[in-house]
Amino acid sequence: MVNGGPRRSLFPGLVLISVGLILLLHQYRGFDIFHLFWHWWPLMLIFWGLIKLFERTAAARSGDPGSARVTAGEVFLVVGLLALLGIVVAVDYGKQHLPGDVVDFGRGDKFDFELEVAPKEIPADARITIRNGRGDISVHSSDEHQIRVSGKKNAKGWSETEARKLADRASVEIVPLGDGYEIHPSGTGDSRLSLDMEVSVPKKSLLTIRNEKGDITVSDMATPVTIISGTGDIEVRNTSGDVSIDTHKGDIKVSDTNGNVKIAGHGGEVNVSSATGGLTLDGEFFGPITADKVAKGVRFISQRTDLTLTQLAGHLEAGSGNLEITDAPGNLNLRTNRYDVTIENAGGKVKVDNRDGNVELRFSSPPKEDIEVSNAAAGITLSLPGSASFDILADCHSCDDINSEFSADTLKKTSTESGDYHLEGKYGSGRSPKITLKTSYGSMSLRRTSSDLPAPPAPPRAKAPTPSLATPATPRAKTPAPPKAEKP
Repeated sequence: MVNGGPRRSLFPGLVLISVGLILLLHQYRGFDIFHLFWHWWPLMLIFWGLIKLFERTAAARSGDPGSARVTAGEVFLVVGLLALLGIVVAVDYGKQHLPGDVVDFGRGDKFDFELEVAPKEIPADARITIRNGRGDISVHSSDEHQIRVSGKKNAKGWSETEARKLADRASVEIVPLGDGYEIHPSGTGDSRLSLDMEVSVPKKSLLTIRNEKGDITVSDMATPVTIISGTGDIEVRNTSGDVSIDTHKGDIKVSDTNGNVKIAGHGGEVNVSSATGGLTLDGEFFGPITADKVAKGVRFISQRTDLTLTQLAGHLEAGSGNLEITDAPGNLNLRTNRYDVTIENAGGKVKVDNRDGNVELRFSSPPKEDIEVSNAAAGITLSLPGSASFDILADCHSCDDINSEFSADTLKKTSTESGDYHLEGKYGSGRSPKITLKTSYGSMSLRRTSSDLPAPPAPPRAKAPTPSLATPATPRAKTPAPPKAEKP
């Protein structure tokens, strides 16, 4: 007893505050609870233990060590809060991955009704904003100076009559907004109702789309496109301007664009191909992430990765613990962790900082720029042509050896009894880029590319047997000449 009563634990209050903050961030900032607890759930036990350790120390000083026990109420509180977070994760998963008919069960059957909207004459370069709550949006360009809207009203009801009454309340309006026009639904406040819109706009319109839940498709626009999406897949193709996408959940595909592509937020798969500008990817996307032929390179920023490519002529893919980059003519700067990194045919300077994942670099032609790789708790493999020239400084801490298929009097390898290996020197002649390799508790290998390895010797030809002198060869039988015909 202290001050007339038992000492109260700080743990329940601190846990309630922490979980409340997590749920608040999830609700308003799209914070991914599943990702947090999948990777960091042991932190709750550490948090609990630190608080009890502090309370026990304080209780011992006050002469009441028994007041810092773990109580049954605290155990039930932790179990209950974990169950609450599990329910939130399950609901989010259902909303994202299950069909709407499964999520909205118990509200009747789904009925579709035609959506008809009168066309609107507008300037060819007008600014157009499309807003929707629930439903898909598909936009394509037209040579006409008009906005045309068609589509479906999707209503759920216990009968077609009930669903029609609900659908009749909904419509789509095209109204002036500032220096442009806005397309938005009206009378769609009921969650049993959604609108799928097919929209045709002038090719040179400045287009912005805002959708809460539903897929978005945009094609053949000649000006920049901006998309802000809550939940749903997004596809943009054959555009001539920049593409900006901010999403919360869903897959993204952008192809054949003559501008820069910027994707931010959270999502699943990302696929960007054939962009004459650059790609910026800023957020948490759980992949796979793929990019092909991005002329002005890739900038990828997440909690796990910071990647800069000044050019990408080939392929990039990140997902399932692997990050692969092929044919990047420009400079490459990568900082990441827990990825097995493979880089093939980088043309500029290469700098890689990784841990808990192997790093492999392969060059089919001699590198011309410096290479720097730092790793921890994993290996480094570097494959170079035998014709390459380089200055190397390699350190492998607490490893078996530095295995090198390159040998020269100017390359010196040393080791210590504790398992540290050091390789330093110059190989080849002429201009020599600097190669710096460092790792610990892993392996290190320098290999020749397969085309440089000497070909195995050809097997000897089998010789024909020499006839023996003791056994004369059998003479060939002569064919008798035909008899000559007698003269009369």
